[in-house]
Amino acid sequence: MMKEEITTTDLSYFGSSERWELVRLLTSWLNDGLPDDFYNEGVTFMMNKISGNVFLTNSDCQVAMMNGNKLEMWHYCGNCGHEGFEEDCQLCDEGCNVCCEK
Repeated sequence: MMKEEITTTDLSYFGSSERWELVRLLTSWLNDGLPDDFYNEGVTFMMNKISGNVFLTNSDCQVAMMNGNKLEMWHYCGNCGHEGFEEDCQLCDEGCNVCCEK
């Protein structure tokens, strides 16, 4: 049995709110550029079918999402699995602000 993918670039899965979020992402990229740390190689849009989050990703598997009205990096700690924008998930050499506090 095949496992269904959680993420998709197939616009037929995008509802109206997800399509509007994609417009916001692309408009922000056009007006303000990509986040400084986001590599501009193999950039594509994607949606998480479970959460409905719409984001940009690249060939390095980085993620950029809208944080309010600004396109920002989405961080993931490979050590503990914590994720979020910079204010919520501050990465360091040992992990992130959450797993390093334990």
